[in-house]
Amino acid sequence: MPGRKSSLQETARDLNSAAIHLLRGMRAADRSSGLTPARLSALSVLVFGGPCTLGQLARTEDVSGPTMTRIVDGLVTLGLASRDDHPDSGRQVLISATDAGLDLMHDAAQLRIDVIVAALRSLPTAERRAIVAASASLRDLSSLVPAIARERAERRDS
Repeated sequence: MPGRKSSLQETARDLNSAAIHLLRGMRAADRSSGLTPARLSALSVLVFGGPCTLGQLARTEDVSGPTMTRIVDGLVTLGLASRDDHPDSGRQVLISATDAGLDLMHDAAQLRIDVIVAALRSLPTAERRAIVAASASLRDLSSLVPAIARERAERRDS
């Protein structure tokens, strides 16, 4: 039909809206961690991705080095992260989650999972089954988006 959006366009619009609303919905659960969203996100990278340099963490979180320094300073002050000597470079340090950081992040992640499970249980069975069936594909899709977004941004900037 002329003027009608393609099925992929509609799906992309629905997925974008759903992702935004899911993340907004998680804010209340995330607030219970006591961390700012930026600190919680950086801690998540350290817990689930492992120790990394400040530069790697800044790139992963898509923030400047000075911004990440302030985020890490806060995590270190709270005892949730540590700065350790880098094994290959005297000029760099490795940022790692502490045991307290691991515990906090695992608790925060479990709370998010519990919230999503409760929401899934409230859906009609057919909708719940469709989401369960699509979850692996959604994870695959989410792994493709960052590189495509960067590529398109670079093309726009050049």
